[in-house]
Amino acid sequence: MSIISNLSELQDAVREHRKPEADVTPLFLNRWSPRAFSDRKVSGNDLQAVLEAAHWAPSSYNDQPWRFIVATEEDQLEVFRSFLGDFNKLWATKAPVLIVVASDKLRENGDPNGAHAFDAGAAWGYLALQASLKGLISHAIGGFDREKARQLLNVPDHFELHAVIALGYQGDKNELPEALQAREIPNTRKPLSSVVFEGKVN
Repeated sequence: MSIISNLSELQDAVREHRKPEADVTPLFLNRWSPRAFSDRKVSGNDLQAVLEAAHWAPSSYNDQPWRFIVATEEDQLEVFRSFLGDFNKLWATKAPVLIVVASDKLRENGDPNGAHAFDAGAAWGYLALQASLKGLISHAIGGFDREKARQLLNVPDHFELHAVIALGYQGDKNELPEALQAREIPNTRKPLSSVVFEGKVN
């Protein structure tokens, strides 16, 4: 399949499965979380841009509690793959970049930072959107062995490990295990009325 026909197929899939209830920038609809990765490498400049975007996310007191541990070389990727859950190993092993997202639970003065996870989530969102603008795909993985990752990556106890991000270029869904191929479509969302409440929760 050519890049052009693949892109056209993806755009058609987005239009079919994602119908917004308000006028939003297409960027938000076009960003989704595929599992089919190609083996094309991500350039250093593009990776830097994605991480730079995440670095500019908002945070409480501008503490910037997020940390990104990045694997791009094969020896690094092997370590990261070793702590992925079995299901995620079925597809994520082909991603050319894996990124562990962590956040510091403590502020610089040693006080607890109750916003650390919230802020790290904002940084992940920025990362995902910048990746989409660069023509990359990203998929956040929650199924991984956090204690094994902590040990292998030498992460201090005061950091919480949130996710492993698979980053790269869209691949051919037919190369996925058969059980995953049917799921390789942009997912939908609940009605806005089920997640937004005016004044109080109904």
